[in-house]
Order: sequence, then structure tokens, then C-alpha cells
Amino acid sequence: MSALQLARLQFGDVTIYHFIFVPITIGITWLVAVFQTLWYRSGDAAYLRLTRFFGKLMLINFAIGVVTGIVQEFQFGMNWSTYSRYVGDVFGAPLAMEGLAAFFLESTFLGLWIFGWGRLPKRVHLAMIYIVAIGTNLSAYFILAANSWMQHPVGYKIDPATGHAHLTSILEVLTNSTVLYAFPHTIGAAVMTAGMLVAGVSAWHLRRGSDVEMFGRAIRIALPVVLVATFFTTIVGHGQAQLMTKQQPMKMAAAEALYTTRTSAPMSLFSVAPFQEHPTRSSFDIRIPNLLSVLATNTLDGKVEGINTLQARYQATYGPGDYRPVIGVTYWSFRIMAGIGVALLVLTLYGMWLLWRGTLERSHRFLRLTTWAIALPILANTAGWIFTEMGRQPWVVQGLLLTRNAVSPSVPAWEVLISLIGFTLLYGVLAVVDGFLMFRYAKTVPPQTPQDEHVETGDLAMAY
Repeated sequence: MSALQLARLQFGDVTIYHFIFVPITIGITWLVAVFQTLWYRSGDAAYLRLTRFFGKLMLINFAIGVVTGIVQEFQFGMNWSTYSRYVGDVFGAPLAMEGLAAFFLESTFLGLWIFGWGRLPKRVHLAMIYIVAIGTNLSAYFILAANSWMQHPVGYKIDPATGHAHLTSILEVLTNSTVLYAFPHTIGAAVMTAGMLVAGVSAWHLRRGSDVEMFGRAIRIALPVVLVATFFTTIVGHGQAQLMTKQQPMKMAAAEALYTTRTSAPMSLFSVAPFQEHPTRSSFDIRIPNLLSVLATNTLDGKVEGINTLQARYQATYGPGDYRPVIGVTYWSFRIMAGIGVALLVLTLYGMWLLWRGTLERSHRFLRLTTWAIALPILANTAGWIFTEMGRQPWVVQGLLLTRNAVSPSVPAWEVLISLIGFTLLYGVLAVVDGFLMFRYAKTVPPQTPQDEHVETGDLAMAY
């Protein structure tokens, strides 16, 4: 394998691994804040126990997410130095804002939340977790703004002397139409992921009769959250797909295996193509008439450009080359993401029906499904991230810089291989540690102690 292939593999592996923890942390912070708010307003010790219980899972994910995220920025200088020089003036601005403002904000106030139990007034302590939640969302926004610039570059100019991109408007970068869709879509998915984690862990305890009252309250809160978040994410995703059709038409065409430009374009449900990286046709396809035009343009007869048409146009615009992504990866990652969204809607609607009937705690089939369904939004997030990044190929910055031209020219393949092996081993150890801690604490039942009733006089920081 070449240095380029190894660098792409390493960046993909590290990014996907890191993105397992990010949505959980973003979403569960808000749910912990909700539990603590309910305790603050009602004085009910069950909500305090839920705050502490899911607060532990939040902290585990936060710690692992920080460790795995640090490697991300190192890789830009290690394996992608040409990219770093080319876009550093633009790309570095939102990343610096994330590190200096958002990350320090959430880290500082997270420390105050952990060690403020019994030391800060209840209202002030409650405000700490909300500031942490806001900080995690700010971090997400700045990072997504940087990534959205790679999908749709704005607020820049190319220096004719160096050929590098230079920032002309940070406001344009932060208000990029791409990030205005990507941010709510990502936050909705994060809340969905965390809600499913809370629901699944609660379902596991309910099946075993562990503190039915406390975990029954948790699942009654989590299920509507997952339902609303999934529906919201789907609606925003629809708008995001329409924007993508305008900004990255090749990605949309690849997502639907649409090879020829069509009006009244059908949506593909299941497609088989020749076993090639860049096929030019489908061998077998099951389609729904007109649906792709509806999704892409909100009209039955809207025009959607095809892969072959776009390939010819890009060659005329950018010169000889293959401007198609790996069709199979783009096509199926999009379907995994969307299919899981539909499955979660069905599952949560079924759960809400059981809640309405008052039989949820006795439905072992639903509780078992809900426990296993913890993995579904994580898989959907992974598929969505793969679709977003792989669908942009062969560009690292859409229309400006090809991925093959962004790699570090002086780093040989064997050096990249060594770092790839090292990161794989390190992340393997972290996966074992994280899995052990998550399973260990998720299976415990928080004890009922006198501190639960008189938390203002106790030192509950030791609970973490």
C-alpha cells in the first residue's frame, strides 16, 4: 500500500473510533442536565440517583473522547502537511476557537460540576452542567464549521503567489450554509444516540427487576427524546440532502447509484452493480418512481444529475482524472444511515404505544430489543460519517484540493504504517478499557443513601 492509502486508512480509522464517543457525550450531557433539573425542582432522590448514574457514563465517554480526539489534529501535520499548508489559514481558525473557547469552557465547568457537589449552591451547581452542555455543542459547531468548509469552501481567496487558501471572512466560514444544516443534524443524532443509551441501559435493568421505579422513570423520559430526536434528524437530513444536491451533486448521484441524468428521477432501494471501484451502470435495481426528484428538489419531475454526466463535466472543468467516489461505499453507507433511522422510529413508536397501555415494564421482548438497539444509532453515526467523507472523494477540499495532492510528500509508507499500527494498538487498549468501565457501571444500581436526601451537606464528588 502507498503512503497515501495508509494515511487515508489511518485517518479514517482514528476518526471513526473518535466519533463513537462524541455523539454520546454531546447528547448525554443534556439528559444528565434534565435529570438534575428534575431533582432540583422536585427534590425526588430518584432523579438525583439518575443524575449520578448516567453522569458516570458521561464522564467515561468524555475522557475517552478527549484522548482519541487529540490524535486527530496531530495527523494533519504528520500525514497531511501539504493539506495543512494549503488550508491552514482557513481551517485553523475554527479549530483554534474550538480549543481555546469551547473545549476549555466545557472542561472547566465540568470540573466545577464534578467537585461542586455539596460545595456549590444547588442552583449554581445545576448551571454548571448546562454550561458544560453548551460547551460541548459549541465544540461541535466549530469543528463542523471546519469540516463544512472542506465540503463547501467559502470566505477565502487563493494567494496567487503561494497557491494557498487564505481566510477573508470568518463570519462566512461560521455561517456556511453547509454547517447550518450539518450542526442540527449532528446534534439531533447525538441526542438520539444518548437517548437510546439511556433507554437501553434502563431496559436492561427493568428486565432484571432492578430498581423498577428509578429506571422506569428514565426510560419514560428517554423514549420520547429518541422519538423526537430521530424525527428531527430525519427532517433536517432531508434539507441537507437537497443542499448537497446543489453543492456536491456527485455525492448525491453516488448515494443513489444514479448513472444518467434524469428528470422524474426514481429512488433506488436496492442496487447491484459490477464489482468495480467505479462502475458505470447498475446490473439490477429496485426503484421507487419519482421519489429521488421529490427528495432532491421537492418536485415530482425535478432534474437530478447522474454520475456519468458529472464525471464528464468535472473532467472538462478540472482536467483529466476520475472524480467519482467509491460508489458501493457511498451507496450503502447512506442506506445504513437512513435505514437505522426508520428502524428507530418504529421501535420508539412501539415503545410509546406500550407506555400508553401501561405494559412497557412487562414487555420483555421490547426491553430486550431496546437493549440491543443501543448499537443502532452508533452504527448510523458511523455510516453517516463515512458517507459524508467518502462521498466527497477524490477531493479533500471540494473543487480545490485533491486528496492525493494533500498527503505529506516526505513521509514514506513504512513510517505511516508504524504509526498506524501504534494507533491501532493504543485504540484497542482504550476500547477494552472503555468497554469494561461502561459495562461495569451500566450494570450497577446506585445505592440509596442518606446523602441522596441531604446532598447539600455531603461530598458527592467522591461518587465519581
